[in-house]
Amino acid sequence: MDMDLLTNIFYAMIRTGTPLLLVALGELVCEKTGVLNLGQEGMMLFGAVIGFIVAFASGNLWLGVLFACLAGVLLSLLFAMVALGFNANQVATGLALTIFGVGLSSFVGASWVGKPLAGFEPIAIPLLSEIPVIGRMLFAQDLLVYLSFALFALVAWVLLKSRIGLIIQRSAKTPTPPAPWACRCCACAPWR
Repeated sequence: MDMDLLTNIFYAMIRTGTPLLLVALGELVCEKTGVLNLGQEGMMLFGAVIGFIVAFASGNLWLGVLFACLAGVLLSLLFAMVALGFNANQVATGLALTIFGVGLSSFVGASWVGKPLAGFEPIAIPLLSEIPVIGRMLFAQDLLVYLSFALFALVAWVLLKSRIGLIIQRSAKTPTPPAPWACRCCACAPWR
């Protein structure tokens, strides 16, 4: 196999895997708190459709990213209200939210299929992007890929090294609320 072809394949894998990394980070935080959120796929699809529509209509890709995040947060709040607020089964709620998100994104995005939208331009990091084989794969990506790498490091640090990370991990391992000194507000904890 040609080395340029292999480099292009890995470049595309990293770029297209960025949304999956972001969703996996969100699910990691959910799992660490003891909440099983199977609705991530529906949230991701609905956010992607809303982000595309806003970016296409406004011509601003960053505005599309912002609205995609807000759409995901909206469905996350719906999940939290049903699964945690009303104590519904988390598996059933997550699966229902996945089906709801897929259906809603298909309904909302049906009229936008086939419309072209240019993505973010790749940013080549000087010197590092010239390294043979891995240079283009890792150091000539767009800004969202770099932000997802930074977010990965931030989430790892928060969960492993910070006080709130220890509180999050303890809340999943024990069925009782953390001690009063641990946190002031545990309103979204699964034991409530």
